[in-house]
Amino acid sequence: MLLRTAIKNILGAGRRTWLNVAVLSFVFVLMVAYNGILDGFMKNAVTSAREWDAAYGQLWSEHYDPYDIFTLQDAHEPIPEELNRAITAQSITPVLLSQATAYQGGNMQNILLRGIDPEQHILKIPSKELASDETGAIKAVIGKRMANTLKAAPGDNLLIRWRDKYGAFDAREIVIASIFDSNTATIDAGQIWISLDNLRQMTQMQGEATYFVLSKESSIRQNIGTWVYKDTDFLLNDLYLMEQSNRVESVIIFSILLAVALLAVFDTQTLSIFRRQKEIGTYVALGMTPKRVTRLFTLEGTSYSILAILISFIWGTPVLYWFAKTGLKLPEGYAEMGLGMGDAMYPVYQPSSILTSIILIVVLSMLISYIPSRKIAKSNIVEALKGRIN
Repeated sequence: MLLRTAIKNILGAGRRTWLNVAVLSFVFVLMVAYNGILDGFMKNAVTSAREWDAAYGQLWSEHYDPYDIFTLQDAHEPIPEELNRAITAQSITPVLLSQATAYQGGNMQNILLRGIDPEQHILKIPSKELASDETGAIKAVIGKRMANTLKAAPGDNLLIRWRDKYGAFDAREIVIASIFDSNTATIDAGQIWISLDNLRQMTQMQGEATYFVLSKESSIRQNIGTWVYKDTDFLLNDLYLMEQSNRVESVIIFSILLAVALLAVFDTQTLSIFRRQKEIGTYVALGMTPKRVTRLFTLEGTSYSILAILISFIWGTPVLYWFAKTGLKLPEGYAEMGLGMGDAMYPVYQPSSILTSIILIVVLSMLISYIPSRKIAKSNIVEALKGRIN
């Protein structure tokens, strides 16, 4: 009876009801869309980082610190026999790093040479392009960011200068064999990939590596001698911290939007109680307890949110579906920031996120409707019948 009465009352309120429903519906769809963008960004960024860089964990030389360029030249050591067996089984692949300088068109660019096995299949780096051919040229692959910086194209020659493990400088031309497109800047900006054997020969670091990339099938999940194991939580920690920061921002934004939307519901319920005093007195006179009347008005306020969610599914589903297909187009240059973003961000709608938004709106609507209604339970029955509730 309370539910039927509540529905009749809110539908009978006319434009006031539909204004409240429209505001709540807009906020709900906006919350789903924004959270979808965050979830889509994280899914794309984490997937891209796994495929191009982090894989399923790494083993670092104890001297390797990617944030300390001054120790990078010494961040290498011989590969132990245990890891050589894993390399043969193709469950891990070694990567060797060396600082260098590239010269192209009269410009000089500090770079990081990365040596990788052309036959590896763990990372999406097009390493097969690095295989030696009859020309004997040193082949290299670079990302789009690096290609734009160097103004280089496939087939171009590039002069690089490096220093071997004993400190002696040398220089040689390399050939750009391929340019790949990746959202992960750590393997693109300032990076040039060449064959592992070529880099070892150039730097006189035979049988050495800087770190290993682990495949999903690898059983290595701990330190091996002086090699330090880094899991994906550590390698992707920057992305997770960015997500937490964005979540905090979204909470602030939607707290303001929900406050505005729920304020309209609060005002509606307060005005409704003021204007319907005789109706309240009649309910009580007919045997309905004040607490049941309070529940009736609370249910009315909650019904606004439930109706708003139903309306949201009607008009929001096609809008959100279209948004998922077209994505949010990003201005030119955003992809260069290296945050795992492409030319557009495509939302991913998580059922848990949608359910959380529904529960949040319904619970807050219930609470904000109960606050002005609770005075009914304390009112005098005679005064209520006369329409004199203060």
